[in-house]
Amino acid sequence: MKKDFLKLTDLTRDEITGLLRRAIDLKAGKDASLCPLMGKNIGLFFEKPSTRTRVSFEAGIYQLGGNAICMTPAELQLGRGETMADTARTLSRYLHAIMMRTFSHETIEAFALNSSIPVINGLSDLRHPCQALADAMTLLETKGAVEGLKVAYVGDGNNVCNSLIEAASVLSFNLAIACPEGFEPHTEILEDARAAARSEIVILRDPREAAGMADAVYTDVWVSMGQEDTAEEKKRKFSEYQINARLLSCAKKDVIVLHCLPAHRGEEITDEVMDGPHSAVFDQAENRLHTQKALLELLLSPRQ
Repeated sequence: MKKDFLKLTDLTRDEITGLLRRAIDLKAGKDASLCPLMGKNIGLFFEKPSTRTRVSFEAGIYQLGGNAICMTPAELQLGRGETMADTARTLSRYLHAIMMRTFSHETIEAFALNSSIPVINGLSDLRHPCQALADAMTLLETKGAVEGLKVAYVGDGNNVCNSLIEAASVLSFNLAIACPEGFEPHTEILEDARAAARSEIVILRDPREAAGMADAVYTDVWVSMGQEDTAEEKKRKFSEYQINARLLSCAKKDVIVLHCLPAHRGEEITDEVMDGPHSAVFDQAENRLHTQKALLELLLSPRQ
């Protein structure tokens, strides 16, 4: 039976920890000659522009021996009114899996409901589970373990934050989220994660309190794609939520800095921090490649 990855909790804790170990092996070049996707076609569907998601998936599919087919709504009959259900049924006859990067999470859910192939959420306005896998891998690489760490997320309670909450619940790291009132993460996701968690997940207003003795400090852009009309208002409300040297001084001395990218330098993060010795931002970006390869392998060619 096919297995989708629409949210982080579609995988079990054991599956995620195994995936992270496999990603680390792949990064180290272990089994580099294996081609588990040989002869398989993977669709990559984009409603939004992409750098890391597109290139890391295309490169990863090629490295695993598969073929990537990129598409946009305008290039498909979706642009002329064909339903998502009919598109899903058709593409399932040609492809072995599909990654979707969309605005609405419901678009991915509708496709998955009508698809007979695995569907991967490469990003929606609600969740970004592929990013959360790379975040967890980066924590594991730099800290040796994930469980029991304290991660401070400073900024908008957006899709990245929502998936990070689910990761904290499944992998048992503590998460302190600092955001202005009215910009909290999704209520249901937060409540479900807290109910299942063996760690602490808290919402704070003071970013310095969140960053206090943190092992990692994480941020994202204040204004996501599609929210440009709120840019000036959000910049005013988030002005105290910048990751800078002063905020970083509240964290542990060996703190790492994370950012899912792209960054708006000088807004949510300073150049000094992003290019500084604590930054793991570009290792984190690289790890998208390795975790997604491990994910594709898990969904399409499970190792015995």
